[in-house]
Amino acid sequence: MRTKLNITEGIFPMPVLMVATYNEDGSVNVMNAAWGTMQERGTVALNLTETHKTVKNIKARGAFTVSIADAAHVVEADYFGVESGNKAADKFVRSGLTASKAETVDAPVINEFPLCLECEFVEYQDNEYGCGVIGKVVNITADESVMADGRVDISLVNAIAFDPYTHGYYKVAERVGEAFKDGMKLKE
Repeated sequence: MRTKLNITEGIFPMPVLMVATYNEDGSVNVMNAAWGTMQERGTVALNLTETHKTVKNIKARGAFTVSIADAAHVVEADYFGVESGNKAADKFVRSGLTASKAETVDAPVINEFPLCLECEFVEYQDNEYGCGVIGKVVNITADESVMADGRVDISLVNAIAFDPYTHGYYKVAERVGEAFKDGMKLKE
């Protein structure tokens, strides 16, 4: 038997993405965006409305970064979702986090988040089925603390995911299988 649920952001888990830009005065702005994904290899799609300060900044600067939020900074990540950059100009300062300039785009890298995609703004889409920012990933950096054997080790990232059913954050860390290998057993 199955239980009928209310319509919500039903795909689970949703990534907790920190989208960072520079404001007009050069200060750092960050927002929490759970509605984002890779559209294809090298292209980020973020479902954001034009009312967000972040979208205004992206259009003005032509760039943004997307960091993967981690369990160690869940309070700060959530704060970036509950406080608006349109209302709190010192939002980033209040978080206590630090930033440095991205290597390839005019946007900040939040130093405390271990994985960061540097993106060039491609276009803003707005239609009856959604709206959002499309960006081209031009550089990816990872803190050495999450690297093992020259690769990102997701268990070291301690990425968090958003649960739209209970509004909880969950740590994504345990490897349970091998992609493009485990399913091959059923092809035999």
